[in-house]
Amino acid sequence: MKDKVFNKPIEKQFEFDEEVASVFDDMLNRSVPFYKENLFLQIDILSKFLKENDLVIDLGSSTGTFLIELAKRKKLNLIGIDNSDAMIKRAKNKAKAFGVDVKFINADFLEYDFNNANAIIANYTIQFVRPLKREKLIQKIYNSLQNNGIFLMSEKLITENKKLNKTMIDIYYNYKKEKGYTEYEIAQKREALENVLIPYTMKENIEMLKNAGFKDIEVIFRWNNFATFIAFK
Repeated sequence: MKDKVFNKPIEKQFEFDEEVASVFDDMLNRSVPFYKENLFLQIDILSKFLKENDLVIDLGSSTGTFLIELAKRKKLNLIGIDNSDAMIKRAKNKAKAFGVDVKFINADFLEYDFNNANAIIANYTIQFVRPLKREKLIQKIYNSLQNNGIFLMSEKLITENKKLNKTMIDIYYNYKKEKGYTEYEIAQKREALENVLIPYTMKENIEMLKNAGFKDIEVIFRWNNFATFIAFK
């Protein structure tokens, strides 16, 4: 279904409700640059590092696309955690349709206990966690990984140079226009996300990972103001 969530006046801050869940896959493909390419890059990396039946946990698993694609590649123990009931229902239906074994849990990953993972994934998820709780969550992720475990984190970024930051945002908005969004839809979504999506700089994200204990941290993907980090315990 095509994303038309913001072609009308907004009535509330952005949230992952039924309306968003119903068009979320289209929203991702049109709003997140190189979403599919980055997804398969991460899957390629995990396929090389993980052994059969290793535990992979996806935080903010949304409609389950990442874990479903990973399940097609390798036999793993896969768990998706999301606090949106609408997202969980769609993820379960998609997994059933593709005939893959993935467990989806409707829970708040800030409160839910997850442990002994070989890999934890957070694609465009941490940016929605309030800064006061963000470092605590990254520490929880580190503690929940087995030794040599992998953390993959994709985030929207800001830059410290204000002029460059504005230029990068303008380039991103032009990207969205090319994908069919109108200026009105772009403005509406930006307003809805105000104080909901709070991005960090590249440096702040790396420092946050280091402070939690991660030693080897690399950027495996970047386009403009989007980046994916890999960190090893």
